[in-house]
Amino acid sequence: MSYIGIEEDIRLIKAVPSERQLTYEKMEFFCFIHFTVNTFTGSEWGDGKEDVSIFNPTELDARLWVKTAKDAGMKGLILTCKHHDGFCLWPSKYTEHSVKNSPYKNGKGDIVREVSEACKEFGLKFGIYLSPWDRNNSSYGKGKEYDDYYVNQLTELLTEYGELYTIWLDGACGEGANGKIQKYDWNRYYKVMRELQPNAVISISGPDVRWCGNEAGEVRESEWSVVAKDMTDPSITAELSQHEDNEEFRDRPLDETQSDLGSRERLKNEKELVWYPAETDVSIRPGWFYHEEEDNKVRSFENLKDIYLKSVGGNTALLLNIPPMKNGKIHEKDMAILKRLGEFINDTFKNNLLKNALIKTVPEHDCRGNSPDMMRTDDYNTYFMNKEGDNKLLIEIKFDECKKLNYLVLKEAITFSQRVEKFNVYFNDESGKKIKIFEGTTIGYKRIIDLKGTKTDNLTIEIEDSRVAPVMSFVGVY
Repeated sequence: MSYIGIEEDIRLIKAVPSERQLTYEKMEFFCFIHFTVNTFTGSEWGDGKEDVSIFNPTELDARLWVKTAKDAGMKGLILTCKHHDGFCLWPSKYTEHSVKNSPYKNGKGDIVREVSEACKEFGLKFGIYLSPWDRNNSSYGKGKEYDDYYVNQLTELLTEYGELYTIWLDGACGEGANGKIQKYDWNRYYKVMRELQPNAVISISGPDVRWCGNEAGEVRESEWSVVAKDMTDPSITAELSQHEDNEEFRDRPLDETQSDLGSRERLKNEKELVWYPAETDVSIRPGWFYHEEEDNKVRSFENLKDIYLKSVGGNTALLLNIPPMKNGKIHEKDMAILKRLGEFINDTFKNNLLKNALIKTVPEHDCRGNSPDMMRTDDYNTYFMNKEGDNKLLIEIKFDECKKLNYLVLKEAITFSQRVEKFNVYFNDESGKKIKIFEGTTIGYKRIIDLKGTKTDNLTIEIEDSRVAPVMSFVGVY
């Protein structure tokens, strides 16, 4: 049955993810490693005047960093190769403010290489962060001269450390020693990135992945991946992402004026739309770099579990920061909590109860004649697609006996864009009474619904509204 507004919805669903974006979204959960001279000075933002002799992490083991990330259930790791202080964790040819002039391994160390090789060993993908603001370099604020310097260092990182899955950029920008502010040549930077690492997403101050809007682990109730193209403008994304280590943004709730980025109403007058998924970035500690005085302020397992369920389960990826100590190790408290988080993720979503349940839908078959069994497999090659104009879908699940249900996982086939606008989850009690468990809006890449241990032998997902027609790729009950 057709509905009013289908023509406009057809326009909205033309925005779909690129291959690099699709690969990124499937990773779901990864970590940030913030480590530089700031770790030794106790600051969050260095000024570029630090003596490189202070940098000597005598017990640094990159394999331990990567193993900690893997134990937590993460699929990738991003290293702060250079923060705003300008100190490089690799022996860059273009500056003396580098690990090559530090006591670490008598100046022979290359932490970027150590981490990239450890990632290969443990099967994690590797990403880099290179601050656009270098407070140590005298050419900052001089236009092309500084851009040349930045591109040279960028080229080193993009050509000498294997394949990268992301190049993470913030918009950090301030007044240099010469009293000038650098106007970054973003398009030039992007061109180099695309040429040298075509499979890597350019995140935050970039065209592939956007910041969720806060550092508190908060996620919008309705998180859309289809947004207006002007949101990818580097001048806009850079301004929004000047948040890292900024007290104004730490634990700041979502700005209500930005709570809606992709509704029909929001996009009705936008001529160009793009696929621009969100990333939730948050630190396991109050700061992004390690500070001994924060050892009793590490996020709890329950808090991290909640952030994981709401971010990865709310159509965003989760980037969790883990800051190593001065000796180069990760604090045992952080490691223990992360290991517990990984065990929770693995144990909770290991056994999909839908595999042995009866599943029926209304309509009974999709537009190609396929049965709802297509939704048992978590694969974009299998999906259940309503015919165009039929924007509602009822999914009924019947178990062979009463089960205790903890979580429901729903995934759209985002290769066909993001479509679901409104859905409900409910079950029928023994008397046949319909009891609503959850009322939601968007699904997108993934939605995790807390079923709160409901005991029942049935479950129903009712998609009430979607753009053109829903295309569901996966349903999981745990």
